[in-house]
This record gives sequence, structure tokens and C-alpha cells, in this order.
Amino acid sequence: MRVLIVTAGSWGDVAPYTGLGARLAAAGHQVSLATHTRFAGQVAAHGLGFRPLPVDPREELASALGRSLARATAPPVAMAHAVRMARTFMPRLAGGITTAVTDGTDVVLASTLTDPMCSALGEALRIPCLGVYLQPVLPTGEFPPLVTGARSYGRPLNRLAGYALWAGADRLFAPAVGALRRELGLPARRFTGPLGLSRDRTVLHGYSPSVVPRPADWPGGHRVTGYWWPAPPPGWRPEPRLLDFLGAGPPPVLAGFGSFVAPDPDRLSALLARAFRLAGVRGLVQSGWTGLHVSGDDLLTIGDTPHEWLFPRTAAVIHHAGAGTSAAALRAGVPAVPVPVQLDQHFWAARLHRLGTAPRPLRHQRLTAASLAAAIRSALAIPPQRPRRVAAALAAEDGAARVLEALSRLD
Repeated sequence: MRVLIVTAGSWGDVAPYTGLGARLAAAGHQVSLATHTRFAGQVAAHGLGFRPLPVDPREELASALGRSLARATAPPVAMAHAVRMARTFMPRLAGGITTAVTDGTDVVLASTLTDPMCSALGEALRIPCLGVYLQPVLPTGEFPPLVTGARSYGRPLNRLAGYALWAGADRLFAPAVGALRRELGLPARRFTGPLGLSRDRTVLHGYSPSVVPRPADWPGGHRVTGYWWPAPPPGWRPEPRLLDFLGAGPPPVLAGFGSFVAPDPDRLSALLARAFRLAGVRGLVQSGWTGLHVSGDDLLTIGDTPHEWLFPRTAAVIHHAGAGTSAAALRAGVPAVPVPVQLDQHFWAARLHRLGTAPRPLRHQRLTAASLAAAIRSALAIPPQRPRRVAAALAAEDGAARVLEALSRLD
């Protein structure tokens, strides 16, 4: 079967689908991944077909709108900035998705951001379209919407807030999806569910039920499969200087903020270096899209390094609590210091704390060297059996197998 996976966003929104795609290909499917041109080499390295989508996510996050999103302290303000930013590129993204899907496939697997466009194309071309989401975005009474923060409002208000958020997201997608439906000769969209997507369709969620159990009030077609782990880069080897650093002393504390673009990289870099010294630990910093940098005794800056190799070699991981990085820390069985910045990161940070693998999250916009040092000490004091217990539960799951089962039902 020809399978097209369509995703958009940062590398964290792409990497899990490389692992999923590799598993589907190993099972005999012909798999292509449609995403931003920036990631073409990384996709092709795993033997997957590549179809380009427009928009450079790094440039968007480094833009004035992207930096205003990073500075926003209140979730509603952050959501407003995100909607403004997304509406500037959504029509271009819809055009790229149209080209990718019409190039030919037997089934489309669509991420959260691309699903409204992919579903319209699937309807017009009579191609099955399954949702493959990395976050629990369907409204539920069991927890509040991802981007409103971690505090629960109670079951009725959680659900109401979820539908209110869907209505706001609908404004983001409506112009592009409406134009696409007209172009495809489809009738005007009927609101049969959030974003016009039917509640009865199949949506597979690529995270662990040990981390976020499936809500009892979700429709039957919405399933939680377990994580889809990124495929290791073929032929990757660690730098000698990294191996030397790791071998020169006790496991370091790692800090990395992935695709987050900080408004002031030098200030954040200096803050991290001071926090390491105050906590009395060796520090390892991934430069990421921000270009973080530290130097000095017991400090080292590194570039992109696979999480599955690096995280188990650390004493703890400071990160922005993105879905993929949070999962990688849990998989490694090491404690985390979550420093969420925006959108769903507050949700995942709260989950880590609730699981007992992290201290209370520190909001990035209010971060100080002293508060970070105290959180590092708290993380290192977490009994090691807690994160190891979660890691063992994740190791027993096979999220990709659940996707293969869903595809087999389409044959």
C-alpha cells in the first residue's frame, strides 16, 4: 500500500513520523513523508520518499511574530500570537499539501495541523485519511485544553473550554480549508465536529496511555497507541569531544530547548551556565535553533545529538517540555526539569511532574539562575526508581503496531 504521512511544524513534529514511516516500510508499505524542505535530507536518510511542503518553520519562529509568541506569558495571549502567525502561512501550506496528496497515494496519515486540509483532499479524491496526532486535542472533561495551561477547571468547564478552543482554531483553518474545498468542487463545509472533522473517523494518538490515559468520553475511533519513536540517524556517531566529556566525570545535566527560538540567546546561555555552577553539576548544552552556547570548566556545547543515545547518559535533562522531548526523557528513565515556553508544553510539563519524574515546572519567561539551580537539585533528588518505572512501561508498548493494524483494516 502507498502511504503518505503529512506533517508540518518543527523537527519535533516530524521526527516521530520518521520512526513510524520506517516501521510501515519494513512491513512492506511504500511510504512517503510530506513535510518542509528543511527536513528533506533527514527524511530521505531513513529510506522514505519525500514530498516538499512550503514554509520554513525556523524562519517563522525567528520572525517578529514568532518571538512575540515566545515572550507571551498568558496562554490566551500566546494562542492569539500563534493564530496570527499560522494564518500568514496556512494558504501556502494548503497548496503544498494539495500537491503532495494529488501526486498519488492509497492512504493519507495526517498530523494535527495538516488534518483539516488532508481530510478535504481525501473526501474529494476518495482516499482514506486517518489522523495521526502527537497531542490529545479532542475536547474532553478529563483535562483542560492543551494550550490553556495545566490547571483543570472541572469536567464540565474542561469540556466547554475544549470546544471554545476548537472554535478559535476553526478561525485559523477556515479560510484555507474553505478555499481548498471550493477549488476541489466540494460543498461548503458542514460542522459535524471540530474543524469540520467527523467525530466518528479514526484518529490514532502517538503517545503512551501511561502518560495520558485515553479519556472515557472520547469517540470510539480515537485511540491512544503508544509512542512512535524517531528513527535513529543511519550511520550517526558521537563526536570524540562529547565522548571525552562524558568520560571525564559524573553524568552531566543536559539543557536543550530544541526548536524554541529564544528572544535573547546570550542571556539564556549565561543563565544556564550560572545555574549549573550554582547547582554544582557538570553541564551539557545543546545549541538548538536558538544557538545556545556555554564554555568553561565542566561545561560543553554540542549540536544535534539523538535523544535516544544522549539522554540515558545524563543525570537529568532540562528542556522546554515539547511532546517529543518529554517522551524521550521518560524513555531514557532520567528525571527532567521542564521549562515550558508556550502552547502544549505546559501540559506535558505538568504530566512529567504528576508522574513523579520532574519537579514543578518553571515558566521560561520568569526563569532565573537561582530557580533553575534549585530545580536541578530537586530533580537529582528524585528516587531513580520513579523514572525507571515509567521507562519500563513505555518499553512494553508498540505504538507503530497499532498503526499497522489500522492500515490492515483498510485493505
